[in-house]
Amino acid sequence: MDFEQRVFEEAEQARSAAVRKLILNQQESKSTAGPSLDGEEDLIPRRLVRYWHDPAALPDDVLTCLNSWSRLADEGFEFCMFDDASAATYITATYGDREQRAFELCSHPAMRCDYLRMCFILAEGGLYVDADDVLVGDGWRGIFSDGRLKLQPLCYDITAGRMMPSADVWRTDLPIAERNFYVNNDPIAAPARHPVLRRALDRATSKLLEAVGSPEIQATTGPGNLTVALVCHAWELNQAGLPLDFNLLRNWDAIAEMKWDLSYRGDSRNWRNVYGC
Repeated sequence: MDFEQRVFEEAEQARSAAVRKLILNQQESKSTAGPSLDGEEDLIPRRLVRYWHDPAALPDDVLTCLNSWSRLADEGFEFCMFDDASAATYITATYGDREQRAFELCSHPAMRCDYLRMCFILAEGGLYVDADDVLVGDGWRGIFSDGRLKLQPLCYDITAGRMMPSADVWRTDLPIAERNFYVNNDPIAAPARHPVLRRALDRATSKLLEAVGSPEIQATTGPGNLTVALVCHAWELNQAGLPLDFNLLRNWDAIAEMKWDLSYRGDSRNWRNVYGC
């Protein structure tokens, strides 16, 4: 592993600065990053992927969130809904013993959901959204206009102890001290075999198999893991003089919104309650 990649692996500040630079570069370009990608095989398929660990105990309020996406059926979307059992079956059929064992080591439904979304989107392509996301607008069409990976950038204000509004993430005059820039793993939109997802899955698998005790979700399978994969990939493209093959989403809030007032958030089904986040 190159020195720069080791820095991204080990130093949150370096990862944050790298994501901030990607945001500013995309903001300054005022255009879609990366080359035009020709051929339908390069496009993101109209496939919507969601997950709920136990279909027999699906809360009504979560079902309402899921149903908000139903109108995409009229747009030619394929719907893929996974649970713990079907995810295990899919990973066993599609991947090897290593990934199967890693999935078994995911100690919480949120972690298993993290792992499945990487496995599925890498193999099949499509759009993953969390089960508590509600479709609110039609801006999703732009996500499928080319074959670039699409991710949502976020920023946590350490001093204030809260997430920053999504619009402020794109401010060019924003002081970066005491802020952590990263990318979310909701949504993930990509064609099959995108190298960022391959790297993220490989990294998560290794961390799960090598972990002593219960590994931290965010860094192992969640946004922290995906952020490392993205900035390492961007660095490699830059070193090779190649254009970026991903876009950071500016308008996801106009497409979908996360519902916070859901019943499961008060119990152990919410990973934040289990891991003290």
